[in-house]
Amino acid sequence: MSVKDRFLDYVRYDTQSDETTGTMPSTAKQKILAQRLVDDMQAIGIADAHMDEHGYVYGTIPANCEKKNTIGFIAHMDTSPDFSGENVKPRIIENYDGKDIVLNEDLGIVTAVKDFPALEKRVGKTLIVTDGTTLLGADDKAGVAEILQAAEDILKNDLPHGTVKIAFTPDEEIGAGPNEFDVEGFGCDFAYTVDGGELGGMEYENFNGASAKVTVKGRSVHPGSAKDKMINASRVAMEFASLLPVREVPENTEGYEGFAHLLGMQGEIEHAELHYIIRDHNKAPFEARKEKFRLAAEFINHKYGRDLVTVEIKDTYYNMKEMILPHPEILETAKAAMRQNGVEPVISPIRGGTDGARLSFMGLPCPNLCTGGENAHGKHEFAVLEDMEAIVEIIKTIIAIVE
Repeated sequence: MSVKDRFLDYVRYDTQSDETTGTMPSTAKQKILAQRLVDDMQAIGIADAHMDEHGYVYGTIPANCEKKNTIGFIAHMDTSPDFSGENVKPRIIENYDGKDIVLNEDLGIVTAVKDFPALEKRVGKTLIVTDGTTLLGADDKAGVAEILQAAEDILKNDLPHGTVKIAFTPDEEIGAGPNEFDVEGFGCDFAYTVDGGELGGMEYENFNGASAKVTVKGRSVHPGSAKDKMINASRVAMEFASLLPVREVPENTEGYEGFAHLLGMQGEIEHAELHYIIRDHNKAPFEARKEKFRLAAEFINHKYGRDLVTVEIKDTYYNMKEMILPHPEILETAKAAMRQNGVEPVISPIRGGTDGARLSFMGLPCPNLCTGGENAHGKHEFAVLEDMEAIVEIIKTIIAIVE
């Protein structure tokens, strides 16, 4: 089997996670792919491959030579709830010509080079795209396919390797991937998540992340006699939003710049809700961003003379940098593996989170590697086949050179 075949197969499984269910995994359909992965792992010789009751998949490639370290590779099975992952229809574009890509002629959906200039660097490559009605699922089924293809190559060719552990997690996209991860049972000295973007990417810094739920209570009165009586919760919610820094949002920030991102809002006169995520790479401004939410609520409640607004903030993960830097050999191994395969490492901060962030704080140092997928979480997502094949080789090289 090839990494292309695996990827095209896995993206057809609908595995969207759902933060509203309160279950683990958050959607039962993730277990369908999980069982398929167990079957595939056993078919290539990973005898202990299994799925636990929470939908995690684990397996071991036993050592065939002596190595000091046990290493792991981790990818997530779920796709983002931000865009449909049902009935994915991947399409292959060979020898991409650098022009706009018509995803769906009937619906007029086009991936334009002016909007996604990174396409200019993909001329001559083989792209895997969507039909414009769903996301693709390269985040992170590209990582899943690459890890399994590397495992198959190692086992089929009896390449020298120490003990290698593999894990596939549910619910990463809703920040719950590590919730039930068995770090002790996984038994690794360190691991890599394969959950990044374009070829060469390697990350060991990520946002500190939190979620914020803003609830507004209103009071409904007939509009004909509402003066000095009605409190329109939806309007108060908009007033709350206006008190946050208007430029500190995802569409205006990059690099190490943080933001507050409004994910969604629902409102009527009596009740309204705003749902945010809060992100910053550094702890002090991260705490300051959360405080701005609390101060905005205090201001409105003082203005109206009543407790209309409540804010619930929950931390979800922290910057793994402080857990990775004490182990520089993990980064150096990945850099060396990339260079041995003609790829220059590009180290940059993750403008998001990854299972590796929380796993690092759970005792498993876990930087992140590229997958060859780009434009995640939407209809313009694509994967570069040649890059995916290169990442398979990088994983195999890491396994070969780790001490």
